[in-house]
Amino acid sequence: MLYDGGNMKLIIAYIQPHALTRVEHALLHLPLFPGMSVSEVRGFGQGKVHRVHTPREALTEFTGKVRLEIAAVDEQAEAIVEAIATSAKSGRRGDGKIFVLDLAAAVRIRTGDRGARAIRSADRDDPA
Repeated sequence: MLYDGGNMKLIIAYIQPHALTRVEHALLHLPLFPGMSVSEVRGFGQGKVHRVHTPREALTEFTGKVRLEIAAVDEQAEAIVEAIATSAKSGRRGDGKIFVLDLAAAVRIRTGDRGARAIRSADRDDPA
């Protein structure tokens, strides 16, 4: 059975590319930060105000963003969301969005660890 009943979250954030360094520094200062994946993406939200007149314009109207994906145990999720929201905020339109989803399962391929054990690294997290 893959689902282990662990209390985990998947945090997906879309932020401005210029905010990535600030967000990364804020996250790395959190205790036991589990790590993240970063992708360059393009898209648009409700802030797209003018009408598109041709199909070519539709292809060039997307805005570049950075997508962060972070799998975390429930206890870490709020601190991660707060760190992203605070460090990515400029107060201008297009700062981004953060989504938090329940994560049903996680598996560390190397060890076969499941759930929170797959997210947290015993090598790094356990005091020596």
